[in-house]
Amino acid sequence: MSLTPEDADPSEQRAVARPTAANAQPNRVTFNRLELNRTLNLYGRMVADGEWRDYAIDFLKDRAVFSVFRRASEVPIYRIEKDPRLARKQGMYSVISATGLILRRGHELERVLLVIDRKLAVV
Repeated sequence: MSLTPEDADPSEQRAVARPTAANAQPNRVTFNRLELNRTLNLYGRMVADGEWRDYAIDFLKDRAVFSVFRRASEVPIYRIEKDPRLARKQGMYSVISATGLILRRGHELERVLLVIDRKLAVV
């Protein structure tokens, strides 16, 4: 007895068509715990100063992006990107302004974030 498309179990067809979560994860670039900790610490300080209000994190195939917003309805004022393809060249971390200008690029996240991380000034 052969199964016609009407006789086949529809859940089996969906299971075959849908990729599993284990297969979807390896082809995405993500921030590790230390990178997120450093970035969120900076974000928290800037929120406390009243300069930043919102953020978004995107994990794409070729890069991970942490976007910072002054208001939720605007374009991001800064994008902190991690692009592993540039690790041996200019460095995989970069800070990009709202206009698309690369403010700093490098191999270490700490040094790249110094361009937007203002230190306390003695008055």
